[in-house]
Amino acid sequence: MDEIRPAAGLGDPYKNPELFRWLDSLEGVPDWLGPAETNVERESWSAWQRRGNHFFGLVGTTLPGLVLAFLIAMSGRLLAELPTAALGFDKTPLSPILVAILLGLLLRNAIGLPTVYEAGLQLALKKVLRIGVALLGIRLSLAATGAIGLVALPIVVCCIATALFFVTRVGAAIGLPPRLATLIAVGTGICGNSAIVAMAPVIDATDDEVSYAVGCITIFGLVALIFYPYLGHTLFDGNATLIGLFMGTAIHDTAQVAGAGMVYLAQYGTPDVLDTATVTKLQRNMFMLAVIPLMAYYSNRSRSSGSIRSQIRAALPMFVFGFLAMSLLRTVGDLGDRPFGIMTPEVWTMLIGWATKTATLCLAVAMAAVGLGTSFTRLRGLGFRPLAVGLFAAAVVGGVSYILIRTFSSEIIAWTS
Repeated sequence: MDEIRPAAGLGDPYKNPELFRWLDSLEGVPDWLGPAETNVERESWSAWQRRGNHFFGLVGTTLPGLVLAFLIAMSGRLLAELPTAALGFDKTPLSPILVAILLGLLLRNAIGLPTVYEAGLQLALKKVLRIGVALLGIRLSLAATGAIGLVALPIVVCCIATALFFVTRVGAAIGLPPRLATLIAVGTGICGNSAIVAMAPVIDATDDEVSYAVGCITIFGLVALIFYPYLGHTLFDGNATLIGLFMGTAIHDTAQVAGAGMVYLAQYGTPDVLDTATVTKLQRNMFMLAVIPLMAYYSNRSRSSGSIRSQIRAALPMFVFGFLAMSLLRTVGDLGDRPFGIMTPEVWTMLIGWATKTATLCLAVAMAAVGLGTSFTRLRGLGFRPLAVGLFAAAVVGGVSYILIRTFSSEIIAWTS
């Protein structure tokens, strides 16, 4: 606390002009220095106090963004129900997830996003999304997951190979830098922005090339998220397995695939589409384990095996194993008359329902963060050639996916039924 000193040349402290600094404080008493700890206090902390303070700080940093994404997700649900009450529809024609994304886009591009929300939104896009995807595994047994994976495998391989082969060559034909074309190809064919970030160091891509590739994946993946649920329903006559395979192979990013599956679920009430699309997309994600070394060799870069291994570890989608663990839990829990020998079937069904609702909430928050994190201003700066290659990549992968699924639709339905 500051000391009240007599004014220069005066013996009366009440004539000190510094007193006016405290007129707005409680009863004229000087304010405290501040609520935060001083450096001296921090230096005296024990290890557990430092860890607790660090965690407390993380909560304060991430909470604003998480709360904003949660409120946007809930607002999307409320707004989607308005036509039901106002126009007397039996079922809302709007998807809550789609409304939440559009609300996020509107807010982000109308008034901007203050930096205080960024950490929480990043957490929603990464951790919360992955928790939601992993929890979805409780909906499927390992047998069902394996059946979907076996059917999806040849389609996934063909789509990835098509993207890597044709997109890089089209990029070269129109004068796009080879590294940028490669990033767009792996982002479209494998797992969106995660593949781009993991592949960039392997081929020495610049920050601008990474930004352009991420922008292309964002804009065309977002368009696919909005339209592919309705397009797939029309193209495949409402067959859940075929629609799920199409969305799982033709939409770029994991968040976008999950969002499209939830849009379909809200609109048509078919959860099998979300299940099939999720398993298919997770299988695509695992192909990063093969593509990173392949592209390192193809790019003729002098890379040590340790460097490549570190990139593979960074790209390893751990939430895939979380999904499989939850699927294993469901498989074991469904055995016998009493799940795990200690539960009643009613309790086990209730726990499955809780996990499913938690997964849905996590995905809804992540989808709101997708809208809040998409800036049209950044996308406008991409230029014509990256956008042209991104559009070609999305079209050719979607086309190959449709042709293969339509050609072998009878065999797919027979295998999964």
